[in-house]
Amino acid sequence: MARPVTLFTGQWADLPLETLAAKASAWGFDGLELACWGDHFEVDKALADPGYGQSRWDILNRHHLKCFAISNHLVGQCVCDRIDARHRSIVPPEVWGDGEPEGVRRRAAARMMDTARAAARFGVTQVNGFTGSRIWPMLYSFPPNDPAEIEAGYQDFADRWNPIIEVFDAEGVRFGLEVHPTEIAYDFVTTRKTLDAVGRRPGFGINFDPSHFAHQFLDSAAYVMEFADRIYHVHVKDSKRALDGRKSILGSHLNFGHAQRGWDFVSPGHGDVDFGALFRALNRIGYQGPLSIEWEDSGMDREWGAREALAFVRRADFAPSARAFDASFQKE
Repeated sequence: MARPVTLFTGQWADLPLETLAAKASAWGFDGLELACWGDHFEVDKALADPGYGQSRWDILNRHHLKCFAISNHLVGQCVCDRIDARHRSIVPPEVWGDGEPEGVRRRAAARMMDTARAAARFGVTQVNGFTGSRIWPMLYSFPPNDPAEIEAGYQDFADRWNPIIEVFDAEGVRFGLEVHPTEIAYDFVTTRKTLDAVGRRPGFGINFDPSHFAHQFLDSAAYVMEFADRIYHVHVKDSKRALDGRKSILGSHLNFGHAQRGWDFVSPGHGDVDFGALFRALNRIGYQGPLSIEWEDSGMDREWGAREALAFVRRADFAPSARAFDASFQKE
């Protein structure tokens, strides 16, 4: 049975949900993964207005779309980050407040708790997002890092996220971290440390996005196999390396889409992700959840790209075999 293909609305938040839903339905998507910004899914309204959730479902139902997850990446980023002026642009004014860093972190944590409550009220059991990380700026160890400070960063993450996940558990909702550079987990080693930091509690899992692995030269299929019990949701996004001896894997402080970057996000099927191997791994672990296209490609019209990406996923995704290929050779 083919997995449902949805569209993550984060990169489309400039469009009203009604407009985007009409487009996504016409393109052939099965559903939307609603971002908690723009007017797509507003956590405060979902909790304050008893009719708000139904108003979102009315839009989805009108366009024959489903919703399996909501996502609050931007607020989640502020829970553990070292807050600076950049964060003001990604959170609601009431979360930013006066901008005092610890206050921002605490208000962000409270909003993530509310996101779990809003998701439960909406009837969705999966929330995806970021965690932030106070130790990401220490990625390059010079001046030399103090190992104790790195460990303290994981403890800080656990201290801030365990109370959040307790609310998720109480609401019957799971959180999926999009393992990603700038987060507390961005590769195999840091994922192990992150899961261990919260005692591998079931309420904290992974929203797997292979595009963040391609430019790190990491094996997406191997990751899915190692963390099989934590793959709660899957994004479909691609990344293309352009390393020619003059371009840096570190991005050179250049915006996405710049010709001198050493890598960039591209529409699914145009990059270095081995989706055939990834889908085989998802089959092996029995993942039957949505494949949610997170569309990002600075060099392609997004509406054309969304349609092409959907066609790519429909063509590339396949069900596991129900029998051994050589079963027909067996004699009765």
